[in-house]
Amino acid sequence: MTRSEAHYGSVEQAVRADLAALGDLEGCERSLAQLAYRLAQQIDRAKGEDVRLLPSLSRELRAALKTIDDGRQGDDDEDDLDDLADPS
Repeated sequence: MTRSEAHYGSVEQAVRADLAALGDLEGCERSLAQLAYRLAQQIDRAKGEDVRLLPSLSRELRAALKTIDDGRQGDDDEDDLDDLADPS
């Protein structure tokens, strides 16, 4: 763990590790990643009255991560072998 990673909370560490495992981020993935980092940081630092925000912060974090993941999944409805039967 680097010095800068030492100040990350457990949620932010996990989010950063998950996104790093994806490799290079492209397009709006970079913005969504920054949003995810910020949300994770807010979750980690929630205290007192801010604890009431945890459910909404968690939903937003899940949505940001899902959007990145969905973009990586591609179009699952199309079979890569569909065109094999086409003689043209």
